[in-house]
Amino acid sequence: MKVLIFSLAYVPFIAGAEVAIKEITDRIGDISFDMITANLDGKQKTEEKIGNVTVYRIGKGTLGKYTFPKTAFVKARELHAENHYDAVWAVMANQAGLAALSFKKAFPDVTYLLTLQEGDSLASIWTRTWFMRRRYKDIYRRADKIQAISTFLANRAKKYGYRGPLEVIPNGVDFSRFKKEFSQTELSATRAKLGLSPNDRVVVTSSRLVHKNGIDLIIRAVKDLPVKTLIIGDGKLMVRLKSLAQEIGVRHNVQFIGYIGHDQLPQYLKISDVFVRPSRSEGLGVSFLEAMAAGLPVVATAVGGIPDFLRNGETGLTCEVNNPRDVTAKIQMLLSDESLRQKLIKNGRAFVDKHCDWQRIAERVRLLLS
Repeated sequence: MKVLIFSLAYVPFIAGAEVAIKEITDRIGDISFDMITANLDGKQKTEEKIGNVTVYRIGKGTLGKYTFPKTAFVKARELHAENHYDAVWAVMANQAGLAALSFKKAFPDVTYLLTLQEGDSLASIWTRTWFMRRRYKDIYRRADKIQAISTFLANRAKKYGYRGPLEVIPNGVDFSRFKKEFSQTELSATRAKLGLSPNDRVVVTSSRLVHKNGIDLIIRAVKDLPVKTLIIGDGKLMVRLKSLAQEIGVRHNVQFIGYIGHDQLPQYLKISDVFVRPSRSEGLGVSFLEAMAAGLPVVATAVGGIPDFLRNGETGLTCEVNNPRDVTAKIQMLLSDESLRQKLIKNGRAFVDKHCDWQRIAERVRLLLS
C-alpha cells in the first residue's frame, strides 16, 4: 500500500502534529509513505528519507507556505503518475488540506483521510478563512474519513458538514522517554545549571509562545508566589513576554529556556512541581499528556480538547480562561496540598497509560488508511 502525506511542516520544524506523523509512521512498516511539505527556511534537503517517510520539500520560506496548496498539488500529481497512491493523508485542515482537496477532486478514486490537529479557536479560523469559506468547508466535506485528536475537533468537522466515518484518536506519548527515571545526581545537575536551589518550588510550561497558549497569564499568576518558573518553548511573543516579566517585577524568577528537544524535556519536567498552561484555545495539547506521563500535576483551562483528558480534581485542576488570579489559586492548592498533588499525579499517569500509547494509536490510524 502507498500513501501520500500532505503536511505544511515537518522535521526539523515540529509541533504536536509533526510529532504525531513521525510516531505513527515509524510504527507502520507495511505502508510506503511519501510526504510533500514546505521548505520553511529554504535550507532543508528537497528530498530525503526520514524514518519510514520519503520527504519532498517544495517552495521556500513564508511565500512557500502561501503557495503550498497549488505547488503541492502539482508535485502530488507528478508523484502519483509514478507511484499510484492508494490514499492521501492531509494533516490539518490548512494549506495541506487544500492541497489534498485539489488532489481528491482530480483523483476521486484515491481515499482521502483528513487528520484534525488544530489548536486555534473556531473564531480565529473563521476570521482567517472568510474569503474561501465554501472551499474551506470542502476540506472536511470531501474527505472519505476523518481522524480528530479530540471530541472538540470531531464536533467541528460535523459543524462544517462532514457526515462520513469519523474517529477520535488522540495524540500519544513516548512512554520510554517521559516516564524515564533520572538519578538524583542528574536532576541536581539540571537544577544547578538553571540556578535552582534544592528548596525552590518550580512551575513549568512547555509550548509555543503564541497568544492562544496563555503564557502571559502564567507570568502574571506567579507574581505573588514563592516559585521559580520555567518557560520552555519559542515563538513570536518571546520579546513581549520577557518585557512583561520585567514590567511586573518577576524577571528574576522566570526563566525563558527557549526550544529544547524531546530528549532533554523530561529532565526539566522531572525537576518541576507543577505543569501549567492556561490555554485560550486547544485542539488537544500533547504537552499536557507528556507532563502527566512524567509525573506532574497539571493546571489547565477546560477549553477545546482538554476536557477529553483533564477532569477537575481527578486528573488535574481546571482554571478559568483569562484569569491569572485563578491560575495562582490552583498552583497554590497543589503546592500546599501534597495528598491532592499525589492523587492527580497517580490518576493522570493512569489515564495516559490507558489512552495514549503510540503503538495502539498507530494501529488505529493504519486501519483508517486501509
